[in-house]
Amino acid sequence: MRKAIHFLFCFLLSINILSAADIKSIGVPYVQNYTKAQYQAGNQNWAITRDERGIMYFGNAEGLLAYDGSYFQLHTMPNGQIVRSVAADGKGKIYTGSFGEFGYWETDKLGFLRYHSLVALVNSTDLAKEEIWKIYVDNDRVIFQSFGSILIYSKGHVKVIKGAKPFLFLLKSNNRYFVEQVDAGLFELKNNKLELLPGSSILGNSGVLSVLPFTNNQFLIGTAKNGLFIYDGAIIKPWNNQANDFLKTFQLNNGAAISGKYFAYGTILNGVFIIDAAGNIVQHINKASGLQNNTVLSLYTDAEQNLWTGLDNGIDRIELNSPLYFYFDKTGRFGTVYSSIIFNGKIYLGTNQGLFYSEWTHQSTGRSLQTFDFKLIPGSQGQVWDLSLQDGRLLCGHNNGTYQVNSGSINKISAQSGGWIIKKLNDDKLIQGTYTGLVIYRKDAGGNWVFSHKIQGFNEPSRYVEQDSKGQIWVSHAYKGIYQLTLSEDLQRVIKTKYYDQNQGLPGSYNIGVFNLDNRIVFSSDAGFYIYDDIADRFEKYTQLNKKLGSFASSGKVIPAIAKKYWFINKGRVSLADLSVSGKLSIDSNRFSILNGQMVQHYENISLINNSIYLISVDDGFVILNDEDIRNKINIKVPQVLIRKVENITDKAQMIAADAGIEQELELPYSQNNIRISFTLPYYRQAKVKFQYFLEGYSKQWSDWTAQSVKDFTNLNNRHYEFRVRAKINDEAISKITTLKFEILPPWYLSRVAMIFYVVLIVLGYYAIRYYYRFKLSEHQLQIQGQLQREKEDFLQREALANEQHRITIKNEQLQADLESKNRELANSAMNIVYKNELLQKISDEIRKFKDSVGKSLSDDQLKKINKVIEEGMTDERDWNIFETSFNEAHENFFKKLKHDYPELVPNDLKLCAYLRMNMSSKEMASLLNISLRGVEIRRYRLRKKLNLHHDKNLTEFLMEV
Repeated sequence: MRKAIHFLFCFLLSINILSAADIKSIGVPYVQNYTKAQYQAGNQNWAITRDERGIMYFGNAEGLLAYDGSYFQLHTMPNGQIVRSVAADGKGKIYTGSFGEFGYWETDKLGFLRYHSLVALVNSTDLAKEEIWKIYVDNDRVIFQSFGSILIYSKGHVKVIKGAKPFLFLLKSNNRYFVEQVDAGLFELKNNKLELLPGSSILGNSGVLSVLPFTNNQFLIGTAKNGLFIYDGAIIKPWNNQANDFLKTFQLNNGAAISGKYFAYGTILNGVFIIDAAGNIVQHINKASGLQNNTVLSLYTDAEQNLWTGLDNGIDRIELNSPLYFYFDKTGRFGTVYSSIIFNGKIYLGTNQGLFYSEWTHQSTGRSLQTFDFKLIPGSQGQVWDLSLQDGRLLCGHNNGTYQVNSGSINKISAQSGGWIIKKLNDDKLIQGTYTGLVIYRKDAGGNWVFSHKIQGFNEPSRYVEQDSKGQIWVSHAYKGIYQLTLSEDLQRVIKTKYYDQNQGLPGSYNIGVFNLDNRIVFSSDAGFYIYDDIADRFEKYTQLNKKLGSFASSGKVIPAIAKKYWFINKGRVSLADLSVSGKLSIDSNRFSILNGQMVQHYENISLINNSIYLISVDDGFVILNDEDIRNKINIKVPQVLIRKVENITDKAQMIAADAGIEQELELPYSQNNIRISFTLPYYRQAKVKFQYFLEGYSKQWSDWTAQSVKDFTNLNNRHYEFRVRAKINDEAISKITTLKFEILPPWYLSRVAMIFYVVLIVLGYYAIRYYYRFKLSEHQLQIQGQLQREKEDFLQREALANEQHRITIKNEQLQADLESKNRELANSAMNIVYKNELLQKISDEIRKFKDSVGKSLSDDQLKKINKVIEEGMTDERDWNIFETSFNEAHENFFKKLKHDYPELVPNDLKLCAYLRMNMSSKEMASLLNISLRGVEIRRYRLRKKLNLHHDKNLTEFLMEV
């Protein structure tokens, strides 16, 4: 079986199987491979068992290997020994046997599996250099067997049973125990003693490796060298049958009973043989048909009729009662299968390489193993599109034309290339869609179909063809749109053609199909199914159907099944819809999930062999589906979900508890308040399993159903929680709720000790605060008093400062008044000097006009004397000194500043500066300086040069700023 197939088909979920389904003898049942890469342990698997919770255990070359349906986990022995034997007691203990070691595994309080050795209960010499090969749990005792002894453990003690000769293997059947002693015969263990079975010498030195319960209270004995024997309680006799030679040739190694009707035998050289009570081989499963390895080291049949095989390299699970059986072309001999059908005792496969056939001898009641030898029909090389059975004649639509198939030969009946699909028009007419239009076939006198003619007027590629109730022909173009054709009465030509695409309501023109669904023409598309409204001549969505089909509303193909059932295929996904109840549609996709993606897209083919068996074409072979196995359902009982791990994921994943289905409540520190819970359903048939969970104390409602089997919870508060989880198989049966209780403990700062500390701290803090408050109150009072004193002093200081400022203000005002008075006096003094000088000048001018009594002017001497007096009066320095003193008092030593800054200034320059500062006019300054107005201007010019004033700078303003 190809590893790529993920088989999601599920059937017969009951743990208590009321009646076992027949194992089919055609094809092989589904084989699930568990590779070494998956389980990450040793190659060899020596023993298999299952505990009361449904967990599988394997005696592996590297230890005890556990599998819960989702996860593998390896538990190593104390010294890393190989686990040769394993048995579950159904009460929580798993017994294992190894080299020089035997004991049991049991879960501790946190669910971790711990090993407890029982070696100390026996004398070390009894186990020296021996392996424990078999373990059986028998009520309150456990039986261990090595080649040298049988050890019976009961009530804390071990009883050792030795034989005269070495043992081979202890074998259990119907609560009876048999063991072969080398060269001594077959013995039965009774009351802790070994009793020789009479007549067991017939077995010879053949190696008894299997004893299984047989019909009528007999036992079926399997040997390594001499095949099968039957023991009826009195005698042992050979059982000659079809399987014997195979089991001898391929070396029988172990056996397991299947539902009391069949017997499985693992071999050393060629996988597993399953035989019925008549000795017929009904199944042979080896590496060519799905097993990973042909050497079977152990076999185990569980309650669901899964046959587990421990191999020399890997583990495989075989679903014996699956309604689906497979045949794959492992050699690639016939390529990709496009169509398959059974006709006249032969099975035909139409592939991309031609038409192949093989004998079909299978009968629904038969049990003989069906084998195939496919041969290519001569002349059929090339692409086969369609195999269609019409009125007892098998027609083959081929790339090169159309053929009628006659046993192992073909007869070409049409040369029109590309025979895609053939539909019946009436009792004696067929219509076929081809690469280049439509073809009509008619019956001849012998009832054979023969080519009649090609319909004229339509030459488009015709992928699907259907006739509606009005006789109109609907054709789906291979790549675009839909055609409605009206044919002439003689079917010779198309008299009316209508093309439909998105303009008439279709969602597009690509990938539109036409099918007959319950006598109604429907049109498929990626947007859902459509129907045609002939009154409006438009298409509209088939809403009622689309809603019921759900995700299969966008199916690209519809294939009729039994009665009013139809296969819907949507992008490789397969479902079976039942329209038998009017107004109601039920759709089943889960049971056929194994077919998803295994069929040739757009060319899916499912043929009905009879009223219960389908032949389904897949890529490189075919599948047989028995509809009766689906319809005959058994009451469903789903196992309970197991909580397998609780991990702390705060930093990195660290295990907190394993197999956490423990009854006591877990207590987790607050540092582990980010947790991951892993769970699984120990259900070992391919099925669509979904989980739903609810965390009380955290969630408000159940989660959505999901395939994820792990859930993370982060930042959980400290409190009690209850995690509940349940599973649903194939959207049908729901398991009981599994519960895990745990508590997130408070952080250290919220623990009881911390709380007591907080109470003590609060009390101490109360008194400390009280003392501190009183201390601060007293200190505050002192601060207030000091502050009042400081405020009083500050007030007095501010009051004194205010008085001082007021005094200064008054003084400044007085000074300002004095200054203004001095300026007035200075101005008056200057004006007086001006007035005096003007008066003297006027007197001088008038004196020049004086004449004596005779009218003669005064003499020059007289005038000089008088002018000298006047000149002295005008140039009297006393007036200037008085003016200078007053000016300096009023203008803060103005002259000193000028002399300091401009030492080149002469007294006359200083006088001019003073007069300019007082903003005197040129006329006034000329009078004071006793010069002309021109002289004033010259002096001003010279003064500007001495002062280095820029021509834009006003001289008066400059002096006023000094």
